[in-house]
Amino acid sequence: MIEEIRQQPEALARTLAAEARRVERFRRVVEKRRPRLVVLVARGTSDNAALFGRYLLEITTGIPVSMAAPSIATLYNAQVDYRDALVVAISQSGESTDTNLVLEQARAQGALTLGITNESSSALAGVAEHVFLVRAGKERSVAATKTYTGQMLMLYLLAYALGARIRMAQLERLPEAVEAALGLEEEIAALSGRYRYMRNAVVVGRGLNYSNAFEMALKLMETCYVVAERFSSADFLHGPIALVEPSFPVFAFAPPDVTWRSIDEALAKLQGLRAEIVAITDAGNREVDARATRVVRLPRRLAHVLTPIPYIVPAQLFAASLAAQKGLDPDRPRTLSKVTLTL
Repeated sequence: MIEEIRQQPEALARTLAAEARRVERFRRVVEKRRPRLVVLVARGTSDNAALFGRYLLEITTGIPVSMAAPSIATLYNAQVDYRDALVVAISQSGESTDTNLVLEQARAQGALTLGITNESSSALAGVAEHVFLVRAGKERSVAATKTYTGQMLMLYLLAYALGARIRMAQLERLPEAVEAALGLEEEIAALSGRYRYMRNAVVVGRGLNYSNAFEMALKLMETCYVVAERFSSADFLHGPIALVEPSFPVFAFAPPDVTWRSIDEALAKLQGLRAEIVAITDAGNREVDARATRVVRLPRRLAHVLTPIPYIVPAQLFAASLAAQKGLDPDRPRTLSKVTLTL
C-alpha cells in the first residue's frame, strides 16, 4: 500500500500523457451529442471517486449528475430510461458484475457509454462504447490508492471533454502537487502513533472534498479496523455531532475555498466539545490553526478545484501508517479480496 501511494505522481503523469488524444476524440463526440444527464455507476472506492465526479461535473459543466443504484437493475429488474444520457461506469478491475450490467443495458438503449478502468482487457472495457484507461499499473494492495486518484483524474478529463473551464495545463500540475504531499510522509507516520489505540472516528468534508471524507473513512475501516463514520460538515451538525465527547478523534478536510465557512462552523462546535481535531489543508489556510488540535498542511496553496487529489494523499499515508502502528497488514485486510463481485 505504501509503495503504491508513492507511485501516484508517476501514475498520474503517465495517465495524462497516454490518454490525452483519447480524451480529445471523446470531446469531439460529446460536442455533437451533448448529454442531458450524466449517470455514474460504481462500487467501493470507485463509488467514492464517482461521488467526487458528481460534484465536479455539476459544478464545472452544469449537467445534472445521478449516482446509479445497480440493484435497481440486478435485484428489481427495473427498466430505467437512459436515452440521451451519458452513462459512466467506474471500476478498478473492470470486472464488477453489477456496474457492467447497468452499462450494458444503457448501451442497448442507445445511451452514450464510457468506462473508466485500470484494466484494458477487462469486461468493462469490452462493454463500454468509449474507454478512459487509468495508467496506474498493477495495483496489488487490496486497499486502493493509486487507482482512486487515477479515477479522479479521469473525471477531471471527462469534465474537460464536456466543456468545463479546466485547462490541461492545470491538470499537468497535479503530479507535482501529489509529490509535495508525499513529502509529509515522515510527519504523518509520527502523528499516527498518537492514534494507535483509536477504535472510533469521524471524518468530515464538504463539496469537492466530500468524497475524500468517504475515502479516508473507508481506508481507516478496511486497513485499520477503525469504525469511521463520514459526513458532510453540514449534515454532521444536524445530529451526528451528538456522538462526540472529549478527545473523540475527528478528521477534517479544510481547504481555503467556499466550503471553509461550513467546515469552520463545525470545527468551532467540535472545539467547544474538546474533540481531537486533525485538519488536512494547504498553505492557503491559516485560520484552521485556531481550530484544530493538529494540522497536516500541504506546503503549497492549491487552486480550489484541484485540491481533492493532493488532499487525499495525507489520508492514505495516515491509514497505512496507522495500520503499521496497530501491527496490521494493510495489503491484506481480513475477509477482503481485491475484486468483489456483487449483484
